Amino acid sequence: MLRQNACQIDRPARVLVVDDYVPWHRIVSVVLRSQPELKIVGRAFNGMEGVQQALRLQPELVLLDLGLPGLNGMEATRRIREVSRGSTILMVSQTWSADIAESALEIGASGYVVKSDAYDELIPAITTVLNGKRFLSSSLRAVTLCSIA
Repeated sequence: MLRQNACQIDRPARVLVVDDYVPWHRIVSVVLRSQPELKIVGRAFNGMEGVQQALRLQPELVLLDLGLPGLNGMEATRRIREVSRGSTILMVSQTWSADIAESALEIGASGYVVKSDAYDELIPAITTVLNGKRFLSSSLRAVTLCSIA
C-alpha cells in the first residue's frame, strides 16, 4: 500500500487515472480517498480512452501510465496537452529510465514517478505538480541531467 502523506494544494483537484493495470486503479483510489483535496472523476484503461476522458472531463490532474495499449503514454501526453490545456500530467510508470522521464517532461508532463517509488512519492509528487513545479522520482534524480526546477 502507498504511504498516505497529507496533500497540500491550494484548491481541490479533479483527477483522471489512466492505466491499464486494474490493481493500480484500486491502489490509487484508496490513497486518493484519504486526501480530501483530490477526487477521482474518471478512469481510463488505454491511451485513446484517456485522451477522450481528458477532453470530456477537463481534470486538473491526469495520472498517466507510460505503457498503455493502443496509444502509449507519450503520445497520450501530447494529445491531452492539446485537448485539455489546463490539465497537469503526472506520469506514473514501471519504466525506470532517466531518458524516458526527461522525454516525458519535454513533451508536457509535469512530473514522472516510478511506480516502485510511489509508496513514498505519489502524494508529494501530486502536491508538487499541482503547485506548478516539476517532480522527478528520487531513483531517477541521481542519474539524470534533466532540470526539474
